[in-house]
Amino acid sequence: MESYIRFDWAMKRLLRNKANYAVLEGLLTTLLEEKVTIQKLLESESNQEDEFDKYNRVDMLAENSKGELVLIEIQNNNEYAYFQRMLFGASKLVTEYINRGQGYDKVRKVYSINIVYFSLGHGKDFVYHGKTEFVGIHEGDVLELSPFQKQTFKVDKVSQLYPEYYILKVNDFNRVAKTPLEEWIYYLNTGNVPENATAPGLNAVKERLKLDRMSREELNAYYKHLDNIVILRDNIETERAEGRAEGRAEGRAEGRAETQTAIARNLKSLGMSNEQIAAATGLAEEEINKL
Repeated sequence: MESYIRFDWAMKRLLRNKANYAVLEGLLTTLLEEKVTIQKLLESESNQEDEFDKYNRVDMLAENSKGELVLIEIQNNNEYAYFQRMLFGASKLVTEYINRGQGYDKVRKVYSINIVYFSLGHGKDFVYHGKTEFVGIHEGDVLELSPFQKQTFKVDKVSQLYPEYYILKVNDFNRVAKTPLEEWIYYLNTGNVPENATAPGLNAVKERLKLDRMSREELNAYYKHLDNIVILRDNIETERAEGRAEGRAEGRAEGRAETQTAIARNLKSLGMSNEQIAAATGLAEEEINKL
């Protein structure tokens, strides 16, 4: 099976070229389950190309043919506050891309697509979709738009007015790709395209993201990027292991301290002096006085 350039690297170097929009359009069409055409790319943070590149946020901001905003973010780093960052990114777009003086009806729809190469949260699936709904606390019904609002805003549900979030936990995919979305997840995870793939955009990957199209200099930079990702994952696993070990050690220490405190309370209730209790438990007399 032929290998292709990983999507995160392509996002940095290749997919900003209009000739390669078909790759992004294919991913978005597959994920959102509707035909997506990218109108243009907008300014976004990121894409520093230095020694700290391996820790960098990689994102792309696009406007589709409907005027909706699509933020695509790839993250290799295990950031504990990532959920909050997703919220911040989408909220920032909502406020930045409305002109001063415009009415709230001009707020643009935002999609936040998050491709994460680490374990985010706790769940069994590898693709998650989040949207905003208002549910009655007494009746359990979902608040709907009025006929006038549907006609005015050209949408059917309240949730369609709010940002929607997609999380693709690509490292958690470990099955044979059978659907177009699974074919995309397989490529995002491995850098390979499944044989006989039919998902929109993957033919463009085969045509335009072949490794043999890269120069020697580009290949060197690309392989360094892959090495950095491996190093980053090793660092994350080491930090987790050390954290678990520290947690166990702290837990044992806390357990011993709690045991000694309980013994001291019992000895105190039996009328023993603080000096005797200190000798028996190893606690300071000041601590015993507080019991």
